[in-house]
Amino acid sequence: MSSISPVLSLRGAELTLGGRVLWSGLDLDVAPGEFVAVLGANGSGKTSLLKTVLGQHRLSAGTATLLGEPVRHGDRRIGYVPQQRLADEGTPLRGRDLVALGLDGHRWGVALPTRARRAHIDSLLDAVGARHYANAPISSLSGGEQQRLRVGQALAGDPALLLCDEPLLSLDLRAQGVVSRLIDDNLRSRGFGVLFVTHDINPVLDVVDRVLYLAGRRFRIGTPDEVLRSEVLSELYQSPVDVIRARGRVVIVGAPDQSHAHGHEHDHAEDLP
Repeated sequence: MSSISPVLSLRGAELTLGGRVLWSGLDLDVAPGEFVAVLGANGSGKTSLLKTVLGQHRLSAGTATLLGEPVRHGDRRIGYVPQQRLADEGTPLRGRDLVALGLDGHRWGVALPTRARRAHIDSLLDAVGARHYANAPISSLSGGEQQRLRVGQALAGDPALLLCDEPLLSLDLRAQGVVSRLIDDNLRSRGFGVLFVTHDINPVLDVVDRVLYLAGRRFRIGTPDEVLRSEVLSELYQSPVDVIRARGRVVIVGAPDQSHAHGHEHDHAEDLP
């Protein structure tokens, strides 16, 4: 992977918020076509890492570059998939309208309907398997169906990097698997890198290339088998931690904050737009 120029590169990166260092000395490269999962306990700085890449937080030390250029706010080369939030009843948007926001949601006014634009939206709907409910009101769709559309929206700008902030939260197991495979399939075919924040590694365990695990200003980076081990996490947390593997699943027991293993997690209740 060293011969391939990274999509995202952090060198000696440190982030301080509210007078507290979240992580320090972070070196991370995300290559084209690579799926990197970001794990860690509450307050470890996972969502804050995404905000830094989006140019919303400024590093207190080190550098962060996208395709060799300093990260900046509003970079259209970055796609973003948020947590699943069900649309309010009566929201006047169809499935194709939600996807279309990825093309022109940053512009003032209403985009003119053209044949090329419609064809582009249709191709995005096909890419996420959502063509058959493209004209349905989004409030009538399930959480998994809405997340498919948000993935399509994130792909609209042909991103070099896809940031995912707990996109599987509140989805049932089947929908989690569908959305995870959907992101992975498009990653392989389109060649973008993925930085995927999650509280549970299991739904994406089969598609993850590497894990970035954040805890108490420290971190570990490697394959899931290298990082998700009792001795590694015990050293990281400086406290006994057991990693149990059963029936193809990973369970982390004894971490100071175990919400990242099996429950809802959020960094200081931060929300991305």
